[in-house]
Amino acid sequence: MTGSAEPLTAADVAHFEGLLRRQRQDLEQEVARQGDTLDAVRAARSDGDADDEHDPEGPTLSDEWSLRAGVHSELTASLAAIDAALHRIDDGSYGICLRRGEPIGRERLEARPAAELCIDCAREQ
Repeated sequence: MTGSAEPLTAADVAHFEGLLRRQRQDLEQEVARQGDTLDAVRAARSDGDADDEHDPEGPTLSDEWSLRAGVHSELTASLAAIDAALHRIDDGSYGICLRRGEPIGRERLEARPAAELCIDCAREQ
């Protein structure tokens, strides 16, 4: 174990809230872009003339759909994690490991501002 970290100050929490809000804004924009791409792939797949399964020049529409849907899903999960972290800021529990109830290290939060677990608990999972 790495030992207990120091609790966050109000200035620390404000710093991480700013990081989370900027990350959320960036993710929202990327989710919108990926949604537009998914819509374009969906339209191409529903077009009865699109027979790309035999196109040797690139990925099929099915491959493109799988890739884009996966990216969209990951981005949506990241947004949910950020929203959960912002909720923890609101209720005063941000920066506390959900498993052990101890402070999460500042270094970990700098790397992953939406972290729910301290580094030791994260490693155990």
